[in-house]
Formats: sequence, structure tokens, C-alpha cells
Amino acid sequence: MDPSATSPPIISIVARSQTGKTTLIEALLPELKSAGLRVAVVKHHHHTSSFDTPGKDTHRMAEAGADLVLGISPVQVATFSREAGSDDLDAVIARHCAGYDVVLTEGYKRGNYPKIEVHRAERSTELLCSFDEMLALVTDGEWDTSVPQFGLGDAPGLARLIADWLEDLAR
Repeated sequence: MDPSATSPPIISIVARSQTGKTTLIEALLPELKSAGLRVAVVKHHHHTSSFDTPGKDTHRMAEAGADLVLGISPVQVATFSREAGSDDLDAVIARHCAGYDVVLTEGYKRGNYPKIEVHRAERSTELLCSFDEMLALVTDGEWDTSVPQFGLGDAPGLARLIADWLEDLAR
């Protein structure tokens, strides 16, 4: 199966550790939702440990051999699955994110997806990505580039850029 045929567009939010990726996504989500977009978020987990908490029932069931464990409560449904090839982001997104308008990944700085880099001058004087990889740059500084730049608190402006980008892709 060609993942690009069933997958929504993917944007990677990238930055050095403790720079504000999660904070940006938290601010961006309500803006994208108010624009009528269905948004999926993929959090990159570098460790080989499980997201699920050891000792909890869902973890125990997965450890006992369940291929899929659903945690269901009145306010959310959590899915835990063990999959071969889960390092293949395109395949995982094709399986789990069909029907969404856009997928934001937190991390995946070396992937082939357009990137929004978050940069703080106090963390580094250099960028992680080249300008040709970037959809936008969110920064507390100013860079000599034609890449659209947004202040750290300008989630509304960044959301407009993403919505426009998605419209251009749909044409």
C-alpha cells in the first residue's frame, strides 16, 4: 500500500530539547481546530520503553501478549498496540491517521517532511534544519531567509500559514 495515497499531509515540529515544541503544539491546536481542521499529533518517543505505565492493567495486558489494548474512560480512548515496523512513520500514519486533515509530528527532525523549527537564541545560535526543509521558523530572533518567521507567541499567524499551505496542497 502506498502510504502517501491514504495519509494526510505531515508537518514535523522540530527543535532542540526544552525549546518549546510541546508548548507550540499546545498553542497551535486550538487555532487549527477553530479553522475547522481535524488534527492528529504523533509524539516521537526515543526510548524502547512503553508509553503505557508498568503495573497498570493496560500495560499488563500488553505484556501478556495482546496485540491491541484499548483504554476507555468517559473522557478518552487510548490505543496501545505492538506493531512490527513501528519505526516506519509513513506506514504508522497511513494505518492510524486516515481521515485527518493534517498530522503534526513532534520530533522527526531527520524525516522528509516539511518542518516548523522552534528556535530560542538562549538554547543555540544555530538552526537544526536547512531553510529549504522549513515550512516556517518560530523564533525569538530574526534570520536572513525567505522562510516565513513567527514569534514564539504567534500561534494564530502560524495556524493561518498552515491552513493556507493545506489549501494550496488540495489544489
